Amino acid sequence: MKPLTNTKTIPPPSARPALNRPPTAEERRRAQRVLLRISVIVHVVGKPPIQGHTHTVSASGAMIIMSEPLAEGTKVTVENTKTQNKVEAKVVRPPQSSGDGGSLVPVEFSTPSPVFWNVFFPPSIN
Repeated sequence: MKPLTNTKTIPPPSARPALNRPPTAEERRRAQRVLLRISVIVHVVGKPPIQGHTHTVSASGAMIIMSEPLAEGTKVTVENTKTQNKVEAKVVRPPQSSGDGGSLVPVEFSTPSPVFWNVFFPPSIN
């Protein structure tokens, strides 16, 4: 029997570039995000309450679609209209246009609140 001459050797894990690359944004996230539309009321001191709804939610915050933009650093109270629960948060980046005349406003809770949205978030695999 002839010896095999076309055998390919598999490089060791350290030689595989995908394992040596920096982690992607999704891999760096502190909390898993879930696409979920929940009605919210955003309270800002000195302004009337602002109606909105979530685009994505996580245990540590949300992306909220609302009629007016809020500046980065603005402290807010987010109210879940279904449960009437409230949580303190702040706007963490400048808002973006949602394309329908609204604004996408990213907020981060003062402390992680995994039960605020009434959603089960699986544990992180990182």
